[in-house]
Amino acid sequence: MSAVWPSLLAPSRHGRDELCAVSAQGVRVTFADGRELLCGSSGLWNTALGYGNGVIADAIAQAVRDASYLSVFRYENTYARRAAEALVDLCGSDHFGRVLFSTSGGAANDLAMKLARQLHALRGEAQRTLVVGLRTSYHGLTFGGFALSGGDMGQRMYGVDQRLIRHVSPNAVDELDALFARQGGQIAAVVVEPVLGNGAVPLDEEFLAELLRLREQHGFLLVADEVATGFARTGPYFASSRWPRQPDLLILSKALTNGTCAAAAVLVARGVDEAFTDADAVFVHAETQAGTPMTCAAILATLEEMRRLDAEALSHRLSSRLDTELKSLGDRLPQLTVTEGVGCFRYLGFGAPDGGPLTAENVADLVAAVREAGAIVHPGPQGVQLIPALTYTDEDLDELLDCVARGAETFFAALGTSAGGSR
Repeated sequence: MSAVWPSLLAPSRHGRDELCAVSAQGVRVTFADGRELLCGSSGLWNTALGYGNGVIADAIAQAVRDASYLSVFRYENTYARRAAEALVDLCGSDHFGRVLFSTSGGAANDLAMKLARQLHALRGEAQRTLVVGLRTSYHGLTFGGFALSGGDMGQRMYGVDQRLIRHVSPNAVDELDALFARQGGQIAAVVVEPVLGNGAVPLDEEFLAELLRLREQHGFLLVADEVATGFARTGPYFASSRWPRQPDLLILSKALTNGTCAAAAVLVARGVDEAFTDADAVFVHAETQAGTPMTCAAILATLEEMRRLDAEALSHRLSSRLDTELKSLGDRLPQLTVTEGVGCFRYLGFGAPDGGPLTAENVADLVAAVREAGAIVHPGPQGVQLIPALTYTDEDLDELLDCVARGAETFFAALGTSAGGSR
């Protein structure tokens, strides 16, 4: 067995060469067993522009040679200044004014919750300590992000403190209203994914409208966690740009550096920044590897490459093809019960032969079957998630959907045989 303890993988699957990547280029990954697989998950939503982008790699290498390490820990550095200015310009300098750098989506969610609570304390509202998330949401596995994540992933076993966290169901206006009727004066922030990472469920217009109305009434911070949805994954650069009004905090990671660095950024609305500036208040959050020359060079190069390649146009083109092709996929796979999502962020849900739901073990076997057919896909609640790179060709997409179809056919044939043998 390898000395590596891989994340979220049962020990029985550790050390397998078919699960050990060797290299990646474009939209394909080569593994230690010699197979080259088509990546249908953009490397966990990260590699929106595909693997091995030379411009981004060169920018990182130059920054390492020029500066090696500089921090934003009680200092600034010029790389961080330039990256922050570029992000503010991209996200809208009329609304956002400052950027806090972090190292992951989970850590950035921790940061956002701390910032919201301190902001209300500065405003004389120290009772505002509750943070609201959505059921089935995912905000990372650091202790703050883990507490906020809406699925049961063992928070109680790990001693995660959720006493200041509340959850409502996605798009459930009645639950949202009931919570604010009870505790609206205690809520510091509401954190939402514009499209939930678990199942690719978009927030609907009615829910967003009520969320914005409640923000106006109660004064909490609205946080858009766009770790997964940012950078044209759903069509526009940011899914929250389609909202009637902008969030107070915008969390970015993953495609922020095209997956090359452990980096995240939190865009801060001008009104939030001004409260800290007026009070000359120190925000007690810092991460050793946040805002370094290497990560900021990667951010700047990624933004330039997205402009050069016209990421939004690539996303719209690929999304349009997905709309068409996923409809026909249902004709081939009668077990396909639901397709969800927007843009290049899709979920395919399946039903078991007996009409019941797939188990977690079933989903793992389905993912493995698609892998055996030639493609890497990410598991979803009752099926698989498709997150193709924006640089996919038509041929790449045809190949991905064929791998999904062949893998699903193999999986359901084996599942049916197993069910039949057990009766």
